Amino acid sequence: MNAVLADILDAAAHGHFPPPDGGTSVVPQPSHRDAGVIAFTAHSVVFTDEDPQWVRGILAAQDCDALAATMNPGFLGALLDRTRRSMDTIDLLTVASPLAGAPPLTLTELPDAGHPRTARARKRRDDVRVWAADGGVVILGRGVAGRWEASIEVDEGNRHRGLGRALAMAARHLVPDEQPVWSQQAAGNARSVRAFQAAGFRPVGAEALLLGPPTGP
Repeated sequence: MNAVLADILDAAAHGHFPPPDGGTSVVPQPSHRDAGVIAFTAHSVVFTDEDPQWVRGILAAQDCDALAATMNPGFLGALLDRTRRSMDTIDLLTVASPLAGAPPLTLTELPDAGHPRTARARKRRDDVRVWAADGGVVILGRGVAGRWEASIEVDEGNRHRGLGRALAMAARHLVPDEQPVWSQQAAGNARSVRAFQAAGFRPVGAEALLLGPPTGP
C-alpha cells in the first residue's frame, strides 16, 4: 500500500492539516480500489494513479474559484471519465478519537450479517465487522488508505430517540488498536451529520470517492 495518503490522513486525524495555501497535492492511490479527492481547508488532495500533469491541466481549465476546482462537477466528471469509475456523492469527512471501555449500549456482533448496509460496506472496505443493537447496526471496516471507517443504520421505527448518536459513539469504543475512526456523511443527510457530530466526530473536509475500478478492457 502506498503510504503517502495514509500519512496525510493520520496527520489530519490528529489536527495537523495540509497548508491552507490554495494548492492541490496529487498523490498515488493507496490501493487499486481507492481513488478520489479530499478537500481540506484551502488545500485539496487528489489520490489517483493518473498523470499528475493531466490532473493539473483539467483543474486549471475549470471555470470556478481555484479553491473549489477539485470538487467542481466539471473536474470530477473528467476524472470519472478518465478512470472509468463512478461515484455516489460528495461526503462530509469526519473523524473521532477512540474511547476506552465498553460501548454505551448493548451490542451483539454478527459474524455473517445479511444487512444491506453490510453488503455495501464490503464493496468498499476490508476486515468488515458488524454489531447489532435493538433497532440498528454499527459497521466498522478498513477503507481508504487502511483507515478504520464507521457507518450506522437505524431502523425507521427507532428514529428520533438518540440511537444514531449512541451507535456512532459505540464505534469509538469498538475501533481496534486505539486508532482514530473515520466516517462519511452525505452533506444533505442532516440527521446523520447531527448524530455523528453529537457523538464527537469532527468535520475535517469533503471527500469524493471514486468507485468500481475497471476489471477489463
